[in-house]
Amino acid sequence: MNISILDRLLEILYAERNESVPQDLSDAEKALHFRALCNVRPPKPVSDVFLRLQDAYLSETARQRGTVSLSEISFIGNVGLWRGDITRLKVDAIMNACNPALLGCFHPLHDCIDNVIHSNAGVQVRLDCNKLMQGGLEPNGEVEVTKAYNLPSRYIFHTVGPIVQDRVTDGNRNDLRRCYRSCLRKAGEMGLGSFACCCISTGVYRFPQELAASIAVGTVRDWLEETGLELKVVFNVFTEKDYAIYRRLLTTNRASLH
Repeated sequence: MNISILDRLLEILYAERNESVPQDLSDAEKALHFRALCNVRPPKPVSDVFLRLQDAYLSETARQRGTVSLSEISFIGNVGLWRGDITRLKVDAIMNACNPALLGCFHPLHDCIDNVIHSNAGVQVRLDCNKLMQGGLEPNGEVEVTKAYNLPSRYIFHTVGPIVQDRVTDGNRNDLRRCYRSCLRKAGEMGLGSFACCCISTGVYRFPQELAASIAVGTVRDWLEETGLELKVVFNVFTEKDYAIYRRLLTTNRASLH
């Protein structure tokens, strides 16, 4: 009987839990079970066999999703805009909006960017973050770097954005600016040529989209002008609303995206 890579991965993950793999799962259901089990798996050691199988599986799924290169993205100067799945971008580094524990999203199959990035990169990212944090919490506006493993990008920049309570405070604004500046500074220090930003804090952290986008665009433009570095920065968005907001901000008093 031919046992697929996904079947073997499920066997390993369910065995860790002292459970049996559910019977008669479709291929689509197997893929969902695999992702969910990786989402809830704590950052504990994993076998070389598992990593080899996981990397083969995730590499193939990445190939099927397809990659997006810089040549496929519209730019104004060194700033570009692209709507879609950030894990498809072939850039030097991508930004991950994460929680202070920096271990990724433990909610099975959640559609947040933190979950999507960890799920497609591999369990190594959670293990690396655990080594970095050692049980601590990351302050707002700082950045930690891990390899991207099975993503087309080379690195993941993990940053924690501000949580808005009743209203947006000056502290919230400053923390959001620091998220972008910390990541840009790190990209410059590492000599990277391209970096993809995401919409920090605009989901469950409740930062208003319009204001967040204005801060992000202004911060990136100011940093590029201040440093003069030739870093290609891509604003990655997922919703139509965010795309419309960023397109308007990027083209106001500027040449059109091409």
